[in-house]
This record gives sequence, structure tokens and C-alpha cells, in this order.
Amino acid sequence: MAKEKQEKNLKEQEAPEIMEQETEEIQEEVQEERSELEILEEQLQVEKDKFLRLFAEFENFKRRTAKERMELFKTAGEGVLKDMLPVLDDFDRAMIEINKSEDEQLTSGIKLISGKLRNTLINKGLEELEVRAGDTFNADIHEAITQIPAPSDDMKGKIVDVIEKGYKLGDKIIRFPKVVIGQ
Repeated sequence: MAKEKQEKNLKEQEAPEIMEQETEEIQEEVQEERSELEILEEQLQVEKDKFLRLFAEFENFKRRTAKERMELFKTAGEGVLKDMLPVLDDFDRAMIEINKSEDEQLTSGIKLISGKLRNTLINKGLEELEVRAGDTFNADIHEAITQIPAPSDDMKGKIVDVIEKGYKLGDKIIRFPKVVIGQ
């Protein structure tokens, strides 16, 4: 019996040690499972982030291409309209000379043709840039051909004469007005 008691006492002493080992093993397994879970959650978060970035990049691409397409449609006829600008200049010069004549039918006929041409070009988006003598020179929208001594002090740095009209198509200037500025 004493032997049995000793074995029982030994088992009772070993039991907490065994239980501690088992508890440690269980904790390690739980920690490993948690670590795996945390790793998977981190990977999921990384993939979600990649997806959101890719989605945002695609949305930006769609917006940019739509904007470029609209700009292309707006300025699709730019080449043809640029080629028509000298014709408008010729009409302006012709109108000055025809107005000197006494022939009313000739004057009204040329005005009619000129008006139709201008209206057609305006319908296509062409706009004339309003520039007059006395306006302040702006290098962003005017092209200075030459500088002359200013006729008066208040004309220094201002437009003295407009040599050629400027035009824009939508928001884009397709021909800058050519001007003479006072120095």
C-alpha cells in the first residue's frame, strides 16, 4: 500500500507538470492558428488594397479617355477651320474695298456670302477673339509682331494696332491675334 501511495503521490506531482505542458502545447497551437489567421487577414487586406487601387486607376482612365474623346470631337475640324481663316481675312479686306463702291447689289451679295460663311464657322465652334487698339497686351493670348513708339504715354505696353484677327475653337486658341504694341 505504501508503494501505491507513493505512486499516487508521484502521479499527483507529475499531473500539474503534465497539465502545464499540455496547456503550453495548446497555447502554442492556438498561437500558431492565430498567427496563420493574422497572416491570412494581412494578405487579404493587401489584396483588397491592390483591388481598390486598380479600380480607382481604371476609373481615372475611363474619365481621362472620355475627356480626351470629347476634346477630340470639339477640335476634330480644327485643320479645316484653320485653313478657312485666310478666306475670312480676304472677306474682311474685300468688304473694306466694296464698301467704298456705290454698287449696292454687289455690297449686299458679298455681305450675304460672308455672313453665311461666318455663321457656318461659328456653328462649328469658331469664335473670334475680341482685340482692339488700346487693350492691354497679354503675351498668353496675343502675338506681338512689332513694337513702335507709343503715340501717348497711356498707350505704353498696350495694343496700338491689330494686324490679323485671332480665333479660338472651344477653349483652344487656334490663331493668336497679331498685334503691334506701343513701347
